[in-house]
Amino acid sequence: MSLITIKNLWKQYGDNVVLEKISLDIEEGEFCTLVGPSGCGKTTFLKMLLGQETPTRGTFLLDGEPFPQEPSLERGIVFQRYSVFEHLSVLGNVMFAMELKESKFFGRLFGKKRKAAKEVAMEMLEAVGLGEAAQKYPSELSGGMQQRLSIAQSLVNKPKILLLDEPFGALDPGIRADMHALILDLWKKHKLTVVMVTHDLHESFYLGSRLLVFDKVRNDPHAPNAYGACITYDIPVGEEEGTIMTKIDQTKKEGKAA
Repeated sequence: MSLITIKNLWKQYGDNVVLEKISLDIEEGEFCTLVGPSGCGKTTFLKMLLGQETPTRGTFLLDGEPFPQEPSLERGIVFQRYSVFEHLSVLGNVMFAMELKESKFFGRLFGKKRKAAKEVAMEMLEAVGLGEAAQKYPSELSGGMQQRLSIAQSLVNKPKILLLDEPFGALDPGIRADMHALILDLWKKHKLTVVMVTHDLHESFYLGSRLLVFDKVRNDPHAPNAYGACITYDIPVGEEEGTIMTKIDQTKKEGKAA
């Protein structure tokens, strides 16, 4: 059974159709990258995986059960803008994620549980290269370090799925390369299932084991919102990037000719 099963999924807001006819199976351990034009519904799709949005209709299953209709600890998320708490230290940010899981009412752990949580949090900070920055505050960190902290927050509770929404788009090229190496290392070590939205096609080929292209195939100039995007290409990333792009371009030309 696939980890994620989607059949004939639609998402619309009133008369505005955002996504249509999405059918997809994602196996545990896959790294899926989502690309496509701006406004084609990639982030909306990611929000449905997170539980912030619900499908208008269609089958949408996690481990064979209906997707939880609100965010849960089995799904971690990293956004382009850093989702950290400025008033907490680096260590405090990661521990807070654990404390909310273990103590939803108080949001705090005490005694042996707190000591154990601190040890786990420090292990995660070491894994993302922030061990020496544990006592610093987010304002003292660079952009790349803040994004590492966001990743540590998302992974410390061992989610089944890691969702990435343009996580490296605001980083300088050198820092982005370091983050690419980090996320690939964490994906392999923790056997994560990753779904990532990106506008960088090269990044999508480099990181992903599977490329999903979202685009509109039906357009009505008199009713621009009548049709939504679907998955136009679903490509295992095993070939060279240039070879795949040639195939996509050829398919587009054949479609226009038909």
